[in-house]
Amino acid sequence: MNQQRNKVRIIGGQYRRRLLPFPDAEGLRPTPDRVRETVFNWLGQELYGKRCLDLFAGSGALGFEAASREAARVVMVEKSRKVAESLKANRQLLAAHAIEVVPMDALHYLKSCREQFDIIFVDPPYDSSLLLQTLPMLQAVLAVDGVLYFEARHWPDSLPGWQIIKQDKAGMVHYALARPATEESL
Repeated sequence: MNQQRNKVRIIGGQYRRRLLPFPDAEGLRPTPDRVRETVFNWLGQELYGKRCLDLFAGSGALGFEAASREAARVVMVEKSRKVAESLKANRQLLAAHAIEVVPMDALHYLKSCREQFDIIFVDPPYDSSLLLQTLPMLQAVLAVDGVLYFEARHWPDSLPGWQIIKQDKAGMVHYALARPATEESL
């Protein structure tokens, strides 16, 4: 049996090389190591003082990676109770006090959220319309000079209100950093 199955490895920062288990759940697939490495090269290896939102947390790969790199606050939103409990157990295992796990539907969370974040990670289930549903709601919770990371199987036809800063593809995964579009970028 493969010991790596349903485990995600933290690739940088203070929790580097730690393996964290996660349960089987429909649509749950951690962001691949190679993609995370690129994304955190784009964002900077240290996120000291940054506030991060991991909107469809799943395995927690992106949120734990951000916390490992000294983000001041990481909010992980996860709809599945079973998966949220796993995230809480991993937070406890790492003694990662910067992490808050919110067991809630992402759209409901965004409607009720009153704080802003410097980095928002959006990696919804691939076979859903959740990326396009959340995009219009994200600017309200994104801090000035904040960035959005998103991941999808297929590149959206348009990203109204957003300007792509960097983008790449690894296998079937399309991923990008974006910021709110300005008058000049339209």
